[in-house]
Amino acid sequence: MTASLDTPRTPADWAAYYQLRYQVLRQPWQQPPGSERAADDDAPTTTHVLWRAPDGAVAGVARLHPSGPGQGQVRYMAVSPAWQGHHVGRQLLDYLEAAARQQGLTEIVLHARQSAVGFYERLGYAVVEPSHTLFGTVPHFLMRKAL
Repeated sequence: MTASLDTPRTPADWAAYYQLRYQVLRQPWQQPPGSERAADDDAPTTTHVLWRAPDGAVAGVARLHPSGPGQGQVRYMAVSPAWQGHHVGRQLLDYLEAAARQQGLTEIVLHARQSAVGFYERLGYAVVEPSHTLFGTVPHFLMRKAL
């Protein structure tokens, strides 16, 4: 089996999708299970993507939703630590940027953790301004990219 990008479809896909979001984005800061979910995850306008490693394990996830006229927002991007540095994040973003273009969006925004700003800058995103500090310790920056 080769690595692949897809949308979660089965209950097992969704369970693995949310488990990775929790493990990477919430558990290290002692946040409760369930905090990795968002009220608009089930909205028909939200696009979800997962990246499967060659062994079939879900090792990357992200989502896109419309956030304003012509604008989409990427949220909950998570890559398993074992796969960071292997272009998984780039593949997830490429998929979501293509989906945004298909939806007629002309801009993507996101709130990047300070540790991820360089990654997004290498992919054409620019820092607009500091945004918020998550869990009191994780500074984020609003970033933007024209499509």
